[in-house]
Amino acid sequence: MKPAYPQPRGLLKGRTVVITAAAGAGIGFSAAKRCVEEGARVVISDIHDKRLARAADALSELAGFAVPGVRCNVTVQEDVDALMTAAVEHLGHVDILINNAGLGGTADLVEMTDAAWSRVIDVSLTGTMRTNRAALQHMIPRKSGCIVNNASVLGWRAQAGQSHYAAAKAGVMALTRCAAIEAAPHNIRINAVAPSLAMHPYLYKVTSPELLKELTDQEAFKRAAEPWEVANTMIFLACDLSSYMTGEVLSVSAQRA
Repeated sequence: MKPAYPQPRGLLKGRTVVITAAAGAGIGFSAAKRCVEEGARVVISDIHDKRLARAADALSELAGFAVPGVRCNVTVQEDVDALMTAAVEHLGHVDILINNAGLGGTADLVEMTDAAWSRVIDVSLTGTMRTNRAALQHMIPRKSGCIVNNASVLGWRAQAGQSHYAAAKAGVMALTRCAAIEAAPHNIRINAVAPSLAMHPYLYKVTSPELLKELTDQEAFKRAAEPWEVANTMIFLACDLSSYMTGEVLSVSAQRA
């Protein structure tokens, strides 16, 4: 049985948030929606122009004020810098970065091309580094900030066909831990979530029904997470309830031990 959607509690009232890969109907959009519901002002980004515009319009209607959508390809440093500049211009400063950008795929290592490997690493790991770096360059002079990265349980667990994605997400976990130690003297926290299976329309397009059933059957609740259930954990890591947590990776899963 799916739980009830959470009621707002003002957990991010007065905060400013940037969310990457927030277009569409996945975790990023759910995170942006939950941030707005919890009282934050947000700027969203994505690489898909039409979906980004639709997401920004939907969030603006919910918020009652304009929510800007800024096109950003996290593999391009100039785009990342422009996103942070636009966010500061609109919000005044950035309290929180929720970094959701990532790219998957399925290929056995023996057949994987260098190009396929590099693209997943560049988006999912190096892209996360770029956005973290840009946010820290803004947050460190302010001596304040919080970053939430999106990793995956595949950073810990093995699954055939996922060596590139798993390596990238394990890297996100290591990046989170090391960057958190560097950021701590500046009063900045950096944590990550590690979802197992969150169902959204894009996943249906890139994953076979057979594999989705197999993965769902591995979950203790016999269902995938709703994207907003992952977003809830992001909200927790972004708000003051997790004020003594940094360098942590929280699993958002119901997989059997």
